[in-house]
Amino acid sequence: MRQFAVIGLGNFGRSVALTLAEKGGQVLAIDKDEERIQDISDKVTYAVKADASDEKVLKSLDIKNVDVAIVGVGESMENSIMVSLLLREMGVKMIVTKAINSLHGKVLRKIGVDRVIFPERDSGVKVAESLISPNIFEYIELSPDYSIVEIVSPKSFAGKNLKSLDVRKQYKITIIAIKRKTPEVTDSGETQFKEEINVTPFPEDEIESGDVLVVVGADEDINKFRGVE
Repeated sequence: MRQFAVIGLGNFGRSVALTLAEKGGQVLAIDKDEERIQDISDKVTYAVKADASDEKVLKSLDIKNVDVAIVGVGESMENSIMVSLLLREMGVKMIVTKAINSLHGKVLRKIGVDRVIFPERDSGVKVAESLISPNIFEYIELSPDYSIVEIVSPKSFAGKNLKSLDVRKQYKITIIAIKRKTPEVTDSGETQFKEEINVTPFPEDEIESGDVLVVVGADEDINKFRGVE
């Protein structure tokens, strides 16, 4: 069972926390507002009234052990950046932070936030649904019923080409790109992985183990595709 910490329980944070809990995730909800904590306490695993910008508080909550920390602090860019930076320094595996504007998002990426969310584009429910499944990397809502999703290719797809898989017919989705990490040797002799993106792949292109597929389709069909092994 995946463990999550949701920091900041405004409209966005509350929506994320509730959806994660409904999907079976263990959720630690944190906010400075007593009323917000009381409102959600019986719906999540733990609800704590605390100031997450205080490093001692975060350490006391053992937050470094969660799988994902979602920062929904909305009062100021400063608080959001501070909390995200503390989480990064504590070694939290994955940090997802809500951005107020593009400048805020740019700063968050600079300090190592794994995923920046813009609430006007990404609803709390959609974000939670993408986080509850560890094989989904990105989730962009096109409309209330359609999305673009980055998802790890099913193991059964390895070694097969797009024509033989015929995902449009089988799963009613479309693969619009394939992301693949390939090893390369640097001048110093070290091996590093470079991400290559195959945009508008051809039917003859093969899927390799570990590829990330960028797919578009109806949410209902994407959810079914997520269950393919």
